[in-house]
Amino acid sequence: MAKQRIVSATINGDIVEFLAAPRQTLLDVLRDTLDLIGTKEGCSNGNCGACTVIFNGHPVNGCLVLAVEAEGAEIETIEGLAPTDGLHGIQQTFLEQAALQCGICTPGFIMSAKALLDENPAPSEEEIRFHLAGNLCRCTGYDKIVRAVQKAAQGVES
Repeated sequence: MAKQRIVSATINGDIVEFLAAPRQTLLDVLRDTLDLIGTKEGCSNGNCGACTVIFNGHPVNGCLVLAVEAEGAEIETIEGLAPTDGLHGIQQTFLEQAALQCGICTPGFIMSAKALLDENPAPSEEEIRFHLAGNLCRCTGYDKIVRAVQKAAQGVES
């Protein structure tokens, strides 16, 4: 068995240390070691975007990042998005626009949307659709999701 490494990263604003095996994914550590189960496992091969987290300011698929690569990284998961007394504006617009059904893809879409709005607070519909192209939803159409991001862009502070 390969030797585990101690990894230190900032996750949702807190410095966290964890043990990681060389081939263990960030998704596995988030869910199984750190109990941050809001990040969902959909495909485990980078095709669905359900496991999207913000890694050093960029959206990444947690299933494609090795946990040992998180050394020194700043990571934001869906659990770190909302304030303690409610929902983040993007989460609220997803609810208001009925941009979710089963919920498996929702955290990934929300984290991708946050990364987009952090970079471009007033994206066009085309830019939103392009930026969310790595996220798949098997339950609902994408129009409600796009409308939710458009609405969030009108009034969300990151």
